[in-house]
Amino acid sequence: MAVILSARRTAVVPRGGAFARLSIEQLAAPVVQAVLADAGMGGAQVDEVIVANALGAGGNPARRLALAAGLPERVAGLTIDRQCVGGLDAILLAAALVDSGAARVVVAGGVESYSRRPLRLATDADGGAPVAYDQPPFTPWPDRDPDMTVAADALAQRLGIARAAQDDWAVQSHRRALVDHDWPEIIAVAGVTRDPFARRLSPALAARTKVLAGSVTSATTAVAADAAAFVVVARDDMVTPGAMRIGPGITLGAAPEEPGLAPVPAISCALACAGLRPDDLTQVEMMEAYAAQAIACVQGAGLDPARVNLRGGALARGHPIGASGAILAVRMFHDLTHGHGLAAIAAAGGLGTAVLFSR
Repeated sequence: MAVILSARRTAVVPRGGAFARLSIEQLAAPVVQAVLADAGMGGAQVDEVIVANALGAGGNPARRLALAAGLPERVAGLTIDRQCVGGLDAILLAAALVDSGAARVVVAGGVESYSRRPLRLATDADGGAPVAYDQPPFTPWPDRDPDMTVAADALAQRLGIARAAQDDWAVQSHRRALVDHDWPEIIAVAGVTRDPFARRLSPALAARTKVLAGSVTSATTAVAADAAAFVVVARDDMVTPGAMRIGPGITLGAAPEEPGLAPVPAISCALACAGLRPDDLTQVEMMEAYAAQAIACVQGAGLDPARVNLRGGALARGHPIGASGAILAVRMFHDLTHGHGLAAIAAAGGLGTAVLFSR
C-alpha cells in the first residue's frame, strides 16, 4: 500500500498579498524541494510529479515546476484539473501509480495563484468581440450550473442551516486557527511562515459582514488565495518512522446543481471500503469553501463536529483551488498521531473526493 513519507505547504495568502508577484513554479518548487529533503531523498529518486492546478490555463505547470525544482529532465510532470478536488485527486493518482508498480516515488499535490491567473476571454461564434469571463461552465446545462455562492445559499435554505449557524462555524474556524502559531508544515516563501488571514472573528463582526447571497456572507465564504502543497508518495517497503498510509479514497460525481453535498457519498463509500464507521475517525479535515457546505457535509456524513478541522479550516486560511485538497492531506500528515483520518472536499460540477489516511 502506498504511503506518504513527508508533507509540506506554503502559507495560504489571500490574492494580492505577499505571494502576488510569484509564479506558480516559484510557489511550488521550494515545497517540492522541502518534501524531498524531509523524506531523505534526492530528485534522482522521483519517478513522476502530479500537480493539480485550476487557473493556470494549460502549459503543463507540473513540467515547469519539476524543472524549477531541479528534478531530472526525465521527470515529465502531469497536470490535472478537477478544480477544488484536484489536490486530493493528485495524491490518489500518485498512490495508484505506486500501488500498481508503475512508480516507486511520486511527488503529488497542487498549486494555485489567484493573483497571477490569466485573464479569460470567450470567442464569439458570430465574430463579435471576445467576452471576458471568470468561471468556466461546469455542465452542458446552464440551468444546472449555478454560481457557487448561490448554490451554497440554496443548500443552506434546503437543509435549514441558518445564517447564525454559518457564522458560528466561521468564528470557530478562525478561533482554532489562532490557538497555535507553531505550524511545522509551512515552509517560508517570500518570508511568510504562517497563514495571515486567520483573525479574531467575533459573532458580532460576522453578523455585520457583507451578504453575498441570502444567508451566505463574506465571513462564511473562503477567500481566493495563493498557495502550494505537496507530499511524497512511495511504496510501503520504503516506510520511514512517521509515514502515513493512504486509502481507501474515491472521487464521485453527484448532482451538479448541488455541489456542496457531493463529498457525502464519497465519504460513505470510502468508509465502507475500509470497514469503518464515522465514529472510528480520529480526525477529519473538511474543506470549508463555505460554512454552509462544511456543515451540510458533516451532518450528511454523520461526522462528529468535535473532530473536524481541529486547527481551523479554509475559512480561516483561504481557498487556493488546485492546492486546497492537498492542504487537507498535509494538515492530516502533521496532526494525525494515531488511528484513522478523513480528508474530504467538494468541487464545482458536483464532484466530491474523500480519502482515508491511517497511522
